[in-house]
Amino acid sequence: MSNTVSTAPVGQLKTNKGLLKTILLSLITFGIYPLVVMSAVSNDINIVASRYDGKKTMHYCLLFFIVAPITFGIAGIVWSHKISNRIGAELKRRGIAYNFSAADYWLWNVLGSFIVVGPFVYLHKMFKAVNKMNAHYNING
Repeated sequence: MSNTVSTAPVGQLKTNKGLLKTILLSLITFGIYPLVVMSAVSNDINIVASRYDGKKTMHYCLLFFIVAPITFGIAGIVWSHKISNRIGAELKRRGIAYNFSAADYWLWNVLGSFIVVGPFVYLHKMFKAVNKMNAHYNING
C-alpha cells in the first residue's frame, strides 16, 4: 500500500479550448457555442484562482444576457479587462512562462479590431493561457 498523497484535483478541467474549434462550432450552433466556451473560462478561473486571490469572476451568461445590456456593453469591457488580468496573474503565480494580461485585451481585441484579425488573435491567446492554467491545475491542484 502506497502512502503517496496526490495534489491533483478530483475534477479535471478541460484543456482543449481552441480558436478554430470555437469558430466552427459557433457556425454550426448559430452562435451558442461561444457562450459555452466563455462560460467555461469564467468557471475555470474561479475554480483555479479564487482560493488564492479571493476574487470571483461573474459568470459569462449573467454578464452577456443581463448585466452587459443594462450597462450598454460597458460591463463587458470591464469584465474582459478584469478576467484577462486575472488569468495573467494566475499564470505568473503558478510560474507558467506565458504572458497574458489586460494589455492583450486592449491591444488585440480593441485596437486589433481595426485590422479585423485582432479579436481572433486575442481569443487564441486567451484560450492558450486558460489551457496552460488548467493543465497546471489538473496536475498540481
